Amino acid sequence: MPILEFKNVSKVYNNITKALTDISFSVYEGEFVSIIGPSGSGKSTILRCINRLVDVTQGSIIFDGHDINKADKKEIRQVRKKAGMIFQHYNLVDRLSVIENVLHGRLGYKSVMSGVIGHYTEEEKEKAFQILAMLGLTEQAYKRCDELSGGQKQRVGIARSLMQEPRLILCDEPIASLDPSSSKIIMDHLSDINETMKITCIANLHQVDVALKYAKRIIGITAGQIVYDGPPEKLTRSKIYEIYQSDEGELITDVK
Repeated sequence: MPILEFKNVSKVYNNITKALTDISFSVYEGEFVSIIGPSGSGKSTILRCINRLVDVTQGSIIFDGHDINKADKKEIRQVRKKAGMIFQHYNLVDRLSVIENVLHGRLGYKSVMSGVIGHYTEEEKEKAFQILAMLGLTEQAYKRCDELSGGQKQRVGIARSLMQEPRLILCDEPIASLDPSSSKIIMDHLSDINETMKITCIANLHQVDVALKYAKRIIGITAGQIVYDGPPEKLTRSKIYEIYQSDEGELITDVK
């Protein structure tokens, strides 16, 4: 059974702007899927529909056995616990320390009062430090997040997501704001998490070469419609042109 299913999903903003048009696809546990496409193609909308940051206009989305469109507030809370989100601009609380931001990944498991007072168990704190060590952030644990580099901030975002114990990690342009060296570190970590922890990963990427290197499957989207869904090795230069309506793939040397 798929961990995620889109069934004829459409999304229209303000009754005018068509973001998605009748898209359908399934994602299976353990996959690393990259969604590529030009700005405004609908990539971010797909991720935001999965965790109900936006509601679909038509169709249905099934995640981990839940029909997300029909979920009430309690069910949405359960869905979001199992779908970690990594943002392009990190979405951290800059005035708080790294370890505090990471522990925020447990808020979905807390009562409102426990969350407000920041009550975490010793087991949760130990796990947070283990994740920070895995991501090479031990020395930054007590630094404020506004003291970190962009690459370090994104690793904190990954750590916070892992604290949720997710079945799925959603990455919305996770390297768009980073230099090539930091980008490689982030993608290597995401790939390792997918391989060793068997956590399904869906990453929106604008960089075609990065998608080709890391993804096991690529979904190409343009103008809110899927125009490619398959393995990286079958993504041709002509198909990239169709996705981007330009010579976006000209610098991709391993695409035929």
